[in-house]
Amino acid sequence: MAPPIAITPPELDSTPTLPVGPKLTTSFDDTLRFYLNGTRVVLDDIDPEITLLEYLRGIGLTGTKLGCGEGGCGACTVVVSQYNPTDKKIYHASVNACLAPLAAIDGKHVITVEGIGNVKKPHPAQERVAKGNGSQCGFCTPGIVMSLYALLRNNDKPTEHDVEEAFDGNLCRCTGYRPILDAAHTFSVRNSSGCGKSTANGGGGCCMENGNGPNGGGCCKDKKEVDGDQAIKRFTPPGFIEYKPDTELIFPPALKKHDFKPLAFGNKRKTWYRPVTLEQLLEIKSVYPDAKIIGGSTETQIEIKFKALQYPISVFVGDIAELRQYSFDGDHLEIGGNVTLTDLENICLEGIKRFGETRGQVLNAMHKQLKYFAGRQIRNVGTPAGNLVTASPISDLNPVLMASDAVLVAKTASGETKIPMAEFFKGYRKTALPSDGVLATIRVPLTQEKNEWFRAYKQAKRKDDDIAIVTAAFRLRLSDDGVVEACNLVYGGMAPMTVAAKKANAFLAGNKFAELETLEGAMNALEQDFDLSFGVPGGMASYRKSLALSFFYRFYHEVMLSLGSGEKTVDEQAVQELEREISTGKEDKEAAAAYMQETLGKSNPHVAALKQVTGEAQYTDDIPPLKNELYACLVLSTKAHAKLKSVDYSPALDIPGVVDYVDRNDMPNPQANRWGAPHFEEMFFAEDMIYTAGQPIGLILATSAARAAEGARAVKIEYEELPAIYTIEEAIEKESFFNFFREIKKGDPEEAFKNADYTFTGIARMGGQEHFYLETNAALVIPKPEDGEMEIFSSTQNPNEAQVYAAQVCGVQANKIVVKVKRMGGGFGGKETRSVQLSTILALAAQKTRRPVRCMLTREEDMLISGQRHPFLGRWKVGVNKDGKIQALDLDIFNNAGWSWDLSAAVCERAMTHSDGCYLIPNIHVRGRICKTNTMSNTAFRGFGGPQGMFIAESYMEEVADRLGMPVEKFREINFYKPEEQTHFNQPLTDWHVPLMYSQVMKEAQYDERRAEITKFNKEHKWRKRGLSIIPTKFGISFTALWFNQAGALVHIYHDGSVLVAHGGTEMGQGLHTKMTMIAAQALNIPMEDVFISETATNTVANASATAASASSDLNGYAIYNACQQLNERLQPYREKLGPKATMKEIAHAAYFDRVNLSAQGFYKTPEIGYVWGENKGKMFFYFTQGVTAAECEIDTLTGSWTCLRADIKMDVGRSINPAIDYGQIQGAFVQGLGLFTMEESLWLRNGPMAGSLFTRGPGAYKLPGFRDIPQDFRVSLLKDVEWKDLRTIQRSRGVGEPPLFMGSAVFFAIRDALKAARKQYGVEATLEADDKTDGLLRLESPATPERIRLACVDPIMERSRVKPKEGEKSFFIAI
Repeated sequence: MAPPIAITPPELDSTPTLPVGPKLTTSFDDTLRFYLNGTRVVLDDIDPEITLLEYLRGIGLTGTKLGCGEGGCGACTVVVSQYNPTDKKIYHASVNACLAPLAAIDGKHVITVEGIGNVKKPHPAQERVAKGNGSQCGFCTPGIVMSLYALLRNNDKPTEHDVEEAFDGNLCRCTGYRPILDAAHTFSVRNSSGCGKSTANGGGGCCMENGNGPNGGGCCKDKKEVDGDQAIKRFTPPGFIEYKPDTELIFPPALKKHDFKPLAFGNKRKTWYRPVTLEQLLEIKSVYPDAKIIGGSTETQIEIKFKALQYPISVFVGDIAELRQYSFDGDHLEIGGNVTLTDLENICLEGIKRFGETRGQVLNAMHKQLKYFAGRQIRNVGTPAGNLVTASPISDLNPVLMASDAVLVAKTASGETKIPMAEFFKGYRKTALPSDGVLATIRVPLTQEKNEWFRAYKQAKRKDDDIAIVTAAFRLRLSDDGVVEACNLVYGGMAPMTVAAKKANAFLAGNKFAELETLEGAMNALEQDFDLSFGVPGGMASYRKSLALSFFYRFYHEVMLSLGSGEKTVDEQAVQELEREISTGKEDKEAAAAYMQETLGKSNPHVAALKQVTGEAQYTDDIPPLKNELYACLVLSTKAHAKLKSVDYSPALDIPGVVDYVDRNDMPNPQANRWGAPHFEEMFFAEDMIYTAGQPIGLILATSAARAAEGARAVKIEYEELPAIYTIEEAIEKESFFNFFREIKKGDPEEAFKNADYTFTGIARMGGQEHFYLETNAALVIPKPEDGEMEIFSSTQNPNEAQVYAAQVCGVQANKIVVKVKRMGGGFGGKETRSVQLSTILALAAQKTRRPVRCMLTREEDMLISGQRHPFLGRWKVGVNKDGKIQALDLDIFNNAGWSWDLSAAVCERAMTHSDGCYLIPNIHVRGRICKTNTMSNTAFRGFGGPQGMFIAESYMEEVADRLGMPVEKFREINFYKPEEQTHFNQPLTDWHVPLMYSQVMKEAQYDERRAEITKFNKEHKWRKRGLSIIPTKFGISFTALWFNQAGALVHIYHDGSVLVAHGGTEMGQGLHTKMTMIAAQALNIPMEDVFISETATNTVANASATAASASSDLNGYAIYNACQQLNERLQPYREKLGPKATMKEIAHAAYFDRVNLSAQGFYKTPEIGYVWGENKGKMFFYFTQGVTAAECEIDTLTGSWTCLRADIKMDVGRSINPAIDYGQIQGAFVQGLGLFTMEESLWLRNGPMAGSLFTRGPGAYKLPGFRDIPQDFRVSLLKDVEWKDLRTIQRSRGVGEPPLFMGSAVFFAIRDALKAARKQYGVEATLEADDKTDGLLRLESPATPERIRLACVDPIMERSRVKPKEGEKSFFIAI
């Protein structure tokens, strides 16, 4: 994974030549032989530079996806079945195809998602994920299915823990993970205490309790199928295919006899060697000392892709059986350097069984670190030797090996060298391994039977699959009288390499351990060992220092506890680390029972779910290559603000395979280079100035994606750097604003402040958020030979705008351009405007070359270019009376737009309209400004400013309640709007259900009882604190730009009774096509199966609005309904004539022969709306979607770790069109919101050659929630048993895509509640009834990362760890 310290790649010659030297004596074969989905494959013409993923997609197996290119998201997961020389068994390894070299698959069986099932005959894993609503956009789904498949192939009776662990290398941005886990748990066997989900076992309710289990009562897991005398505890849910392990693809018998020959293949740029003996490897290294040795390729492929490093000679060592052995000796474990980390996990467990817990402490520590070491796909191929030689300063494993005094055995052709771990690391990424040496074995000493302790610790931003912030391993040996005989405290993440704490080690040696002076002295010595500067590389100086001390503090007391020391000297509560339980979920399945119809109101799975789980669903880059097609790569600026002095494309054009380039000079006129309504100030290609790092300067076209990328890197650009602005605070200070000012004023705030009992002020601050849709922006443009026609396939939410700008840059009318969207692999607003840039530039390139042009951005490019959620800052002043009634609010809102307008004005407006939260504030004045900075242009993101406005509202509610000494739950209740009361923009609240849902959630979540329990828990626990929060939301549904609130649809009925529907909305996983299909089926009174939506295209529905604002079901649904009504009127005579049992086929036939038009165009525009800014008049939103969420969290204040124990979400979505889709949207939005408010943090580099560039540009550095970050008890329900009198939408449903996202803030505020308890313990609290800027009021910024949580604590360890900046010193990273 990418390190947290930025390194600039060295300048490299782009055309390496192979070294000329002595010849190798080994004879090498040049043919790869393997099996693919059960079929034998023989390759002798092999491109040495492509990965397994590129090979698979190149031969048409496009079910395997490219999500990140660095092994961090799991979208590319395939299974590689092989004979494992370590344990002598067949192992089915889930691996990241994006990292795996082709040299790694000789003699193995590669299984892709297409190989295990198809739509007509799916594998049980595929079927259960599909029918269990575990697939929304579907882009991550094949990888998730293959991780589950690998689990089942290796263990057909997995436990619930096995299931949760299986997905630690997979990410999903849509579902919130709960339905995937529920589907996967149907394969798990029952543990001895019954169903892990039953309420009796502390779960959220098993399938029976949730009302969806088998008929006949009881838990479905209690139904035992008898196989002889053995009860099979696995179960098959009703209506699902039974899983039969004996019907799986067999391991090909021919591979059991496969002759592993030494292989060599390549071209003049690169050669691969695959030796099969250690002797062959040592010979290669003696001839080519600079040859790159590759085990799992988990680091090397990242270096090649992201740092442009090149290794002309690469040696794959994964098939050398000698390097994959292990043995237990009397006092140590000896492991081959190339044992996989998965095997090492099992070896550790075997060793603990063999030697016992006491002697196996090192193995236990190693196993603990491995459990959270990357994801399973990485552990299946990664090796300890690779980890050691990479010499990462934050390796999880290296501190364990160093602290245990392990010895490394290096071999060369001339002999063997033993290197003690203490002497191995020589500097940042430098080791003592000889250049011609190979790390053959590692000898790990075991601990003694008594008086010796060994422990390891790790802290990261996220528990699973994350690089460490700080990692540590400690070994301690005492004499019988308690004196320290030997100790080794080793840390990663505290220096440029893994280091021992020399001063602490020296201090401890010879001292009596069980004395408080020893603890204090060691802590002082650690402070000297790790006296980090404020601007230390990697940042987080105070946090890292506190972790170094906290880990030792935890270790010290764990040893003291095992020594049986008295209560006075042992801080027992410091010992236990925060661990999660198996997560469970619960949905109210009866929510729609009162209004369910034949089709509408039913929980139908996503219409494309089965296509998605089988890999048959086609995305933009899955479209097969066309003849003569070119691949494009953008040339991006590397400076944040600069004058563009010169651009030289000639070095790129010299590269074989590079065909042409495109830049601003290819535009038909200067104005054609401008885009971004209504100001048109943004450029497709940079002109004379650079405004952000990642701004497109040009485009390179080549015959392959790799050559295009190489060409883009070769372009020489000269800049004259200028000062840059990054943060809102800098923009305010330098008055860097766009020409925009909005205000909403109601009542008389000035007078109200004078009369209020108290006036309090504060600042609310929240960072942005990367969309991280799993499918990056992609487009394919096909020019036609006539009339300037062009067909564009794009991953866009906005085909209409893609059409408009393609026409603009090509100098043709819009009627010549057709834009088509089959589906997107996620959008979330990030493909509303920013996708247009790529498709337009490609259109210009296709016109220039008259050849099809394709481009799918890499994850890094996408994150650099595409913009994020807007960071916001709110300066507030609240007037409140003693009774808790808010009298006035004065609020200044600032958002960080980045370098161009994009949609920042509308985002700011929505934040202003949502800054009241759910509270009546009679006198209010809100002002909005947009900051102009040198970051990428921020854009639409699910919620579109609404969550930011509501976050500001809930922040002032929390802080004012603290000042009043009033429970914030009560303060919220006192200030709730009542039905028909008007918002600050003068809109009455009709169908207002927030107070009702608030009381329902309080009751259902047993809020008051849990509040009492938490108070008790916090009094009894020193280092663990729990918090509870309940947060309401109201989210206005409508585009604030009036003209977007319209939609069209086209409905055709064919002779055979089938119906084709086209509408203007795009499918990005939100289930829009599913809901539209249901609306058409219900309206025409036909089965859903007879309705089909093929794609969204500008030549079927013209002038469509972007699919956004949670309004697409409302708008397109009514347009479809309108078309169906027209058809029903025309068909009514035939229905009457043919009778009620007539099929649509019969009706359509009769109508056709009577020459009745069987096509209809529908249209809908939202009525009544039209707000006028300035006048504060008119209806802003058609209605408000509402919700309430209660969340409980627990934090470990020693480290800043946290977990969400439980969340109860209740949403008012009106009469749901499809509850399953709506639950998926709610769960997914909540988890995305949880990420926004707790862990997703974007960081920019402050200094160095990459200054001003985004650092968090992939899953290695940017962390979104994973499977084990969701609430442990995740409960969702829909409001029912109420009337929606004023709701005049299709089916009386409410938009559901965006509103639940803010519910994730309940976790943030629960963390804040827990932190208040932690601070109160040390007497740090808010001063009551005073606006004191220096008191103990907790001012917590979003996101509440583990670092921010720890820094908000005030315990003595944290206080002594705080690193203050020297004059002029700034932090390493810039947090925007």
